[in-house]
Amino acid sequence: MPKKIKIVTDSTADLPKDFINKHNITVVPLYVNFPEKTYLDGVDLHPREFYHLLEKTEDILPKTSTPTVNDFLQTYQSLLQEGYEILSIHISSGLSSTATMAAKAASMLNGKIHVFDSKSISLGIGLQVLTALEMIKKNFSLDTIIEKLSETRRRTEVFFSLDTLHYLEKGGRIGKVSALLGTILKIKPIIRVVNGVYIPLDKARNQNQSVRKIFDHMIKVLGEKIPEHIAVAHGAAEDAANTLIKMIEEKYEKKIELFAETGPVIGVHTGPGAIGVAFTYL
Repeated sequence: MPKKIKIVTDSTADLPKDFINKHNITVVPLYVNFPEKTYLDGVDLHPREFYHLLEKTEDILPKTSTPTVNDFLQTYQSLLQEGYEILSIHISSGLSSTATMAAKAASMLNGKIHVFDSKSISLGIGLQVLTALEMIKKNFSLDTIIEKLSETRRRTEVFFSLDTLHYLEKGGRIGKVSALLGTILKIKPIIRVVNGVYIPLDKARNQNQSVRKIFDHMIKVLGEKIPEHIAVAHGAAEDAANTLIKMIEEKYEKKIELFAETGPVIGVHTGPGAIGVAFTYL
């Protein structure tokens, strides 16, 4: 009989609370450091409060930091004592050192712990968590899940639009998207996550056009392929996100499985007005 497998992820997966509770997922929070106070992402600072705080501190953006090795040690030790094997799925190592911290902790413990770099962000991580949960329900071994999840990772796409590049630039995560900096006046950049980093994909002049272009790029990438799982996230842009959901559901006759407001750590870099879709395909 296979051992019990526990999914661990971090707060940048932006998983809805009801989903976390339903599937008994362990979430290790990142830190959000405002000048006057440090918060645990998703624990004592939630999206609505965060975007309100962000509006008031636009000149001095909060900093984000990863969980410590000790944070992961405590989490893993507790789960190992309960008899679990652990699959720990995290934000792209190209954007954060979270997976590195997790791997250091895992190397210090005796027990089966696999740290998996999602090469994605937000609900792109979330869909890989969802896929892993499906395989756990089928009683796949941890080694088999890792092998199949590596295939899912290659078939995970994330597109998102930003209201401004201000937050991505100030947060130091702009990468290749810096090519758009000279053209940002009244331009909404559309970005694709490729191999765990941000790549400029397109530009729009307003939020409605952003939604349409994200949708069009999704159709183009899928082509004849069938979407397996679809998720939509937003940062203080619920109406636009709902418009995108309606377009996707009508096109593919498939319900969005995860819908969330991006949490503080992702929000520090993307800012209010962000809209994104994540999907895997068969």
